[in-house]
Amino acid sequence: MSNAKPWIASYPPETAPSLEYPRVSLTHFLEQSAATYPDNNAIYFMGKRITYRELLDLSYQFANGLIKRGVKKGDRVAIMLPNVPQTVICYYGALFAGATVVMTNPLYTERELIHQLNDSGAETIITLDLLYKRVTSVRSSTPLKRLIITSIGDYLPFFKRMLYPLVQKKDGHNPQVTYGSDVEPFLSIVKESANSPVKIEVDPEHDIALLQYTGGTTGVAKGVMLTHANLIANAVQCKAVLYKLKMGRDRILGALPLFHVYGMTTVMNKGISIAAEIILVPKFDVKQMLELISKTKPTLFPGAPTMYIGLINHPDLQKYDLSSIEACVSGSAPLPVEVKNRFEELTGGKLVEGYGLTEASPVTHSNPIWGRSITGSIGLPWPDTDSRVLDPSTGEELPTGQIGELAVKGPQVMVGYWNRPEDTAAVLKDGWLLTGDMGYMDEDGYFYIVDRKKDMIIAGGFNIYPREVEEVLFEHPAVQEAAVIGVPDPYRGETVKAFVVLKQGMEASEEELEKHCREKLAAYKIPRLYEFRSELPKTMVGKVLRRQLQEEDKKQREAQEQIKTS
Repeated sequence: MSNAKPWIASYPPETAPSLEYPRVSLTHFLEQSAATYPDNNAIYFMGKRITYRELLDLSYQFANGLIKRGVKKGDRVAIMLPNVPQTVICYYGALFAGATVVMTNPLYTERELIHQLNDSGAETIITLDLLYKRVTSVRSSTPLKRLIITSIGDYLPFFKRMLYPLVQKKDGHNPQVTYGSDVEPFLSIVKESANSPVKIEVDPEHDIALLQYTGGTTGVAKGVMLTHANLIANAVQCKAVLYKLKMGRDRILGALPLFHVYGMTTVMNKGISIAAEIILVPKFDVKQMLELISKTKPTLFPGAPTMYIGLINHPDLQKYDLSSIEACVSGSAPLPVEVKNRFEELTGGKLVEGYGLTEASPVTHSNPIWGRSITGSIGLPWPDTDSRVLDPSTGEELPTGQIGELAVKGPQVMVGYWNRPEDTAAVLKDGWLLTGDMGYMDEDGYFYIVDRKKDMIIAGGFNIYPREVEEVLFEHPAVQEAAVIGVPDPYRGETVKAFVVLKQGMEASEEELEKHCREKLAAYKIPRLYEFRSELPKTMVGKVLRRQLQEEDKKQREAQEQIKTS
């Protein structure tokens, strides 16, 4: 049954079911694009443009600077930066030097930072002057030997660069950095280093290009080992699925953080592999995004549902032209139907849902952009990607239409977790990656995720998937966002609680929402409890943190119990 791969018949004719993957280092894409399109813009950042020739030179300079400072093949180099040109330069520079990149979230607390630096063993970190204090405060608890400090101002256009220190002071940011032999400014390292090509031999199948830490939404963050071959494969697959994109012609809106594997693959690696111009957005602000789209005319906008929700609900939307956008792939959280339809109406482009996870570099499925896209489905497995639905208790493959745990296999699947053989063995079985997501496949090979295995609510013996309830709440005209969790119930074991964010200036009562749900859901799925909020807690890529909502709800219950008993 598993050999059937019914999804291949649903592929558009332009996408081949199997592809060729060059056996090269990930840096090959940058060298190729710089050789073919040296004068094309590689990066646009707040008015500053960097060509492919310049980007390659800067990456070589940074690589030579690292090597001179003792960075050897296989050493881990941490990059803790927002979306600025330095992120791209340091990423490719570290890879040219033969190092393994450790992407680090700039929002990490000291505790998270200590864990990641100790776990990865990174001795070098590149970070912003604004984060210098936080990094210095953890330094003695980590293996760090070398700090390389950069500033947002380093790659701003001339006038903005002159004004930047004044803006920082006005905002109350006046970072004081103490430079020395082990704390150096990024710009001086680049300037004093030669731009001669660096060739460190890399075995793409086995050498780890990236240690990408999982979001830690399930306990402690684990380092996912992704090889050069894994990341090359995902960029090549991405190119085959987005077959209308042309070399040297497209512009990609880089609003997803590059320190997250989704942005790293779909914006940076993918962008550089097709010599696209990458429009870097350091901070997602809806109004600024609308202005930027109007001005820079991106053709591709990979994003997360929260980004599209923010744009379509902005009061000044009418003033902006979004028609340059041809294609968007939404990931990291379910894409509500209403959002998809409205966004396509506004841009004239296509917005489809995809699916992936850090352990798969990250993309494994997406809807065909210029083919049959099914709302509510994560689409078809990507070329050379196999996908099955397994019985969570027996591990047996389930027939079409039955819900079980999604498992995937393909050239983009990680080699394992860094220094965690037991954790690796628990999710990797004969090359199959167990995703922890519950879903099913239809007869045409389209896959549907019903929820995380651990988010499923069991009320009175019935299985309830939060996503289904959230979809129904989203359909109410006053609802901007909704998240659903299971909370303890003395009678049913668990019951459904909904957290709701209403659209600006709109109202809806609990009774009204209940009536709305009653028309569309079986009685046992209807939320019994509601909590209205102005916003929901989210990760950097807009995934709602259900676990945080559960913890907050638990605290609230415990406090109420104490009041009752006191």
